[in-house]
Amino acid sequence: MKVTEFLESHQHKIVSCRRADTLQAAASLLYSNRIGAMPVVDSAGQLVGILSERDIVSALSQRPHEILKLRVRDVMSSPPVTTQCEAEMDEAMRLMMSHKFRHLPVVDAEGRLRGMLSIRDCLAMQLRDKELEANVLRDSFIAARFS
Repeated sequence: MKVTEFLESHQHKIVSCRRADTLQAAASLLYSNRIGAMPVVDSAGQLVGILSERDIVSALSQRPHEILKLRVRDVMSSPPVTTQCEAEMDEAMRLMMSHKFRHLPVVDAEGRLRGMLSIRDCLAMQLRDKELEANVLRDSFIAARFS
């Protein structure tokens, strides 16, 4: 399945933040939306980075006395690794696995942000595919047995 197909059927609103936002404001967005990462966009809405819970925890552990003064730009991952809308879901999962992260921004051919994928999304797709495969095999076995 293509990433764009998955996003059309499963994507919720995209929660994002700006580089100038405080870490406290960004952490509140992550918490209130029950997400682990979000894209960082500029004033034109262009993707410039990604902020994850891990980035915030890292900043807290390395710069505890500055944490209330830090902005998203100080700790975000930039430039972000992205996947294209037309990529396959398994390609997106391999990309996340190879970079050892759990969230991946999705961009179109012009580089505009179109959504976010999580490793959970990819695993859910794999599980659905495996269940479908098991059902087909079971039905084939039953059909062969009674023919």
